[in-house]
Amino acid sequence: MLKTIPYASALGATIQGVDLTKPLSEADFDYVHQALMRFGVLLFENQVLTPHQQVRFARRFGDIQMHPHLAGLPEQPEIMELLKEPKDTMNFGEGWHSDQMYLERPSMGTCLYAKELPPVGGDTLFACMRSAFDALSPGMQRFARSVSGIQQSMAAQARDHGQQATQHYASMRIREASEDERPVSHPLARVHPVTREEVLYMGIHTVGLVDFAPDESKSILDFLFEHLTQDRFCCRLRWRPGMVALWDNRRVLHNAMNDYHGHRRLMHRVSIAGDAPVSSSGPT
Repeated sequence: MLKTIPYASALGATIQGVDLTKPLSEADFDYVHQALMRFGVLLFENQVLTPHQQVRFARRFGDIQMHPHLAGLPEQPEIMELLKEPKDTMNFGEGWHSDQMYLERPSMGTCLYAKELPPVGGDTLFACMRSAFDALSPGMQRFARSVSGIQQSMAAQARDHGQQATQHYASMRIREASEDERPVSHPLARVHPVTREEVLYMGIHTVGLVDFAPDESKSILDFLFEHLTQDRFCCRLRWRPGMVALWDNRRVLHNAMNDYHGHRRLMHRVSIAGDAPVSSSGPT
């Protein structure tokens, strides 16, 4: 018997009674999928998964999406190893973002499995972009529906500033951005393809607004970032070994905290492919 326990008032829930080492039945999958649409972030505790089992679970929600800048495990390419060694100063995933939003078709979801954790720290913050949009004034909602954000990967941002991503994440299988990688644009307010609710769609990959000057874009984006990361829209996940988190990138931002210097943290990630974001007025 499956049971859902809300994790925080803003978003998130723990699902009890699921053994992810086994394939989900159709009834169990429907239960989990409906919970994901409602809560945005789902937690499954005390799991002992092989890479194959994690991929099989993630694949129930859609095709697997390979990362353009991060190579997978040799034995299971769909699994990305997010690793910070004690000597590293930067961790992968720091900063508010939705995964791969710099692609024409960003990730629908992410499945992250805690393998090794520091004694303290290394939590992940989540923010509900649906609630953040709903809390905007009617005028700001209309404005958000009318514009598109310019999205660029962190690797491409580093390249354009004469830096190398591999210098920041020496312990990971990072690939540099190619010279022909260019920004894409997505609606600043997108419609969730399943729930049909509107959400803010922006993060650290959002480098500007289409048809706006850089200083104008910065002022608007700074305001929206401050708005959507208010405590009332957020929750903080304290990881435990064997915990699996599944979240909906179409309505949730996340931010991996980098507060465990001198310790090792190892996570296994699978990305689930999504569709091209659309606004309430259609594709941009």
